[in-house]
Amino acid sequence: MRANCEWSHFNETKIVFGNASFSKMDKHNFVTIADLTREKILYMIEMIGEFEKHPNRELLKGRVVATLFFEPSTRTRLSFETAANRLGARVIGFADPKVTSGTKGETLKDTIMMVANYADVIVMRHYIEGAAQYASEVSPVPIVNAGDGAHQHPSQCMLDLYSIYKTQGTLDGLNIYMVGDLKYGRTVHSLLMAMRHFNPTFHFVAPKELAMPKEYKLYCDQHGIRYQEHTAFNEKIIQDADILYMTRVQKERFSDLMEYERVKNVYILNNETLRLTKPNMKILHPLPRVNEIAYEVDESPHAYYIQQAGNGLFARQAIFCDVLGISIDDVKNDKTILAP
Repeated sequence: MRANCEWSHFNETKIVFGNASFSKMDKHNFVTIADLTREKILYMIEMIGEFEKHPNRELLKGRVVATLFFEPSTRTRLSFETAANRLGARVIGFADPKVTSGTKGETLKDTIMMVANYADVIVMRHYIEGAAQYASEVSPVPIVNAGDGAHQHPSQCMLDLYSIYKTQGTLDGLNIYMVGDLKYGRTVHSLLMAMRHFNPTFHFVAPKELAMPKEYKLYCDQHGIRYQEHTAFNEKIIQDADILYMTRVQKERFSDLMEYERVKNVYILNNETLRLTKPNMKILHPLPRVNEIAYEVDESPHAYYIQQAGNGLFARQAIFCDVLGISIDDVKNDKTILAP
């Protein structure tokens, strides 16, 4: 588990651009959630809230954002691109690596260095764990990790944290149940590490083939995070949940399709399963879903996964501004707010 992320800094002269100032060489990467402090997380949540109030601004007017998706994505890619557009930036990039020079043998390093010539920030999703960290070490412009293999998904984590805070009114002392693919689920790995500052109790609900990896349980032990493991999934197991975080069993992570077939429908959430849950409980899911949440649950007051996805726009706007040196004071004092 690689956990040496980087909001790294290289200070040089500042330039004024529009209504905000940017440091030409003040490079902040957003590669992992692991090293963010409690204060930084709460700071980002406050900034995300500002963008939910007013998403249409010109804080990044004249900037160029590159989106490099070496792995398929719908919500993540579109929300990053929408975030850039709503902030006045222009977007370049690709959603299919087959159309890039990688098919000709170009290395990731050369791709990153080349794209850095054209963009002010690079958003990258890659199927190899650690690819975003590597890109951040060779890139002269900020790298934002949009998911690297089964490792981490820090921007999803920020919108998850915001969704939890918004629905519960706090991040402290919550019972968080993670259900399904905990072995390959990079969203649950990121959330586990981010919540270490907030005294959670985790319940890991998974079949043995998809159990939370040992290195993450060791992480819990090292940081005093309480957790329990379950293989059963029913109304009694989840009755004390504040957050029920459902995940998809990810077919693309399996080398053995027979193993995938054995576990793909092992846990299905329906209204009957929800009958004992607390009134405040909310259901989150990083999406896409397959069969793990029945469509009848969509009408439940506990369902929050569609709104959760919507929060991704505001979270990614905040991430763009933060990596480019725009502070929350800049956002609050912004005069470029546009009519919806």
